[in-house]
Amino acid sequence: MALHTDEQTISDLGIFGRRNSGGIFELYNQTHTRGGETILKEMFLRPLADRDAITQRSSIIGHFARLNKPFPFPAAVIDTAEKYIKEAEEQAKNARHQHPPGEKEIQQGVLSVIELLHHSREFIEAQAVKDIAAYAAEREAMASLLAHPAFEPALREKGKGKLPYTAVAAYDNLFRVREYPKIEQLLKHIYHLDVYLSVAKVAIERKFIFPQTLEKGQCVLKLEGVYHPELKEPVSNTMLMNPGRHVIFLTGANMAGKSTFLRSVSTAVYLAHMGFPVAAAAMEFSVMDGIYTTINLPDNLGIGASHFYAEVLRVKKVATELSQGKSLFVVFDELFRGTNVKDAQEATVAITHAFARKKTSMFIISSHIVEAGEALKQRNDIGFLYLPTRMNGHKPEYTYTLEQGITDDRHGMIIIRNEGILDTLKNGRKAG
Repeated sequence: MALHTDEQTISDLGIFGRRNSGGIFELYNQTHTRGGETILKEMFLRPLADRDAITQRSSIIGHFARLNKPFPFPAAVIDTAEKYIKEAEEQAKNARHQHPPGEKEIQQGVLSVIELLHHSREFIEAQAVKDIAAYAAEREAMASLLAHPAFEPALREKGKGKLPYTAVAAYDNLFRVREYPKIEQLLKHIYHLDVYLSVAKVAIERKFIFPQTLEKGQCVLKLEGVYHPELKEPVSNTMLMNPGRHVIFLTGANMAGKSTFLRSVSTAVYLAHMGFPVAAAAMEFSVMDGIYTTINLPDNLGIGASHFYAEVLRVKKVATELSQGKSLFVVFDELFRGTNVKDAQEATVAITHAFARKKTSMFIISSHIVEAGEALKQRNDIGFLYLPTRMNGHKPEYTYTLEQGITDDRHGMIIIRNEGILDTLKNGRKAG
């Protein structure tokens, strides 16, 4: 079962990169195979919404992280085997295949597949791998493939020297014709293993943690020391959401770090639903049906929509999903920034009240409109957090650390004056 999400959320979180960033995908991508990279991308596009599936994948990666095992297949062997097996696909699609492999390529391909079979058997027979309960089904599937009588002769082959022409021809027919589906299936298991070991390596190197997964419907998100995984010198934060506090109203001045914090939390929730390790000290979360963020919403020029109308359509999309009874994790950064302050305040209060009635979903709404926060204080299921600004003389400084309450920090004019914009407009130059 896949987690519901969309392109806007994937873009907001920079899953596949932004202008100045390689993206979350690249951070986790230490795969050795093209097939592994493809599967990793599919995992990023389709996070999970089933607790058992999330827990199983997380357990597999966690065990491999503790074992700290390297990828057990030489890159050259994988590359040669992939290219060789790929020829079978091409020939199946095109009977008049223009470039059939030569004798030397077939010899190398056959030897690479034989070596692949040996490495696979050696890997799955290691006691440490047998002890990983969560990996048992995949290990047994590989063992079943390798135990097929057709592969007995190949697994008896020793050394990496040349094979007689008759043996090469027989193995070529075996690998690329008779048992091609089994070789293809074995490669898929190797690609998944590549992903597990790749992500495990990231967890080790970056000291990421594996979240604890809770049942769907509990409406719990507990984050300790969460930070954005792409930042070199991040400031971590701690946050708790539960059924009695399932809406967070976040305030703070521009540049105080609201958007970064929202991306940090949303990225952790997204990755946790993939069964991946996250950038935090600890995390517990109840499985959700979907995640939708609105952090960097563009105008929809294709339909001539203003920013405000784009926001309205975004809220409507979330409302439609909620009306179907789904448990969602929803983030709106500066809700209704595209309209005047009075409308924005009224709309923010009304929509937040409506969200708060959806008891199985969680919402984080940031706003620069302090008055909206004050109007929401009557509810006891909304938590109020802010990111403060400390004034050092006329210079604002930011802690990027959450505090309880609502802030009325406003220093836009201070920054404008500090930059000398008014002096430049008046005198044609920036004041000294």
